Amino acid sequence: MRMVRAATAAQVYAHPRAELARLTDLGLLHRVATGFYVAVPDDRVGTGWMPGVEAAAAGVAVAAYGTDDVVVMGISAARLHGAIPRALAMAVVAVPTRHDPIRLADRPAVIRFVVRDTARLDAERINTELGAVVVTTTEQTVLDLVKRPGLGDAEGEGWAAVEQLYRRRHPNVLGEIADTQKMRTTLAGLQTRLQGLVCGNSVWAAGRL
Repeated sequence: MRMVRAATAAQVYAHPRAELARLTDLGLLHRVATGFYVAVPDDRVGTGWMPGVEAAAAGVAVAAYGTDDVVVMGISAARLHGAIPRALAMAVVAVPTRHDPIRLADRPAVIRFVVRDTARLDAERINTELGAVVVTTTEQTVLDLVKRPGLGDAEGEGWAAVEQLYRRRHPNVLGEIADTQKMRTTLAGLQTRLQGLVCGNSVWAAGRL
């Protein structure tokens, strides 16, 4: 994902800190967070380019954990699915072991790591400016947002995203995920909330869930 870690740069450079600083000054690297740099695309050198917060978070997590143990989830997944239009100040990533939050160096934003069994999450790949990112599916994202609406400090955007993503759900998949991940109570709460919404689209009407 074009990410370079200062911790591993010593394997390549005799003086890693000085070399990373030099490449950053030249505009070839962009410092995302303390100890994490991303290679700037050739056609964006000198333009002030920086990756989106979700892509940056995924890149940092992959650099720390490897490609097989990182899944973008919650509000960040909703944003990559196009259900949240505005940029957010927090990115949420599922990982297998605990990690303290990481504050980004290039903007006022934080990466929050959530411990989950990433192999059990229903996920897919979505392309970003840093390459393909593993992201929870529409259905998994809906259930995650309902279960922990405040995760990511964007509860208002989260509920709006739930309403959008619910319309895109695949028939029966929500129930299958709820069964396998013991989220039946979460699904019931979602259906109760949707039945109480006043919406012109008939898909929200009671009895059509």
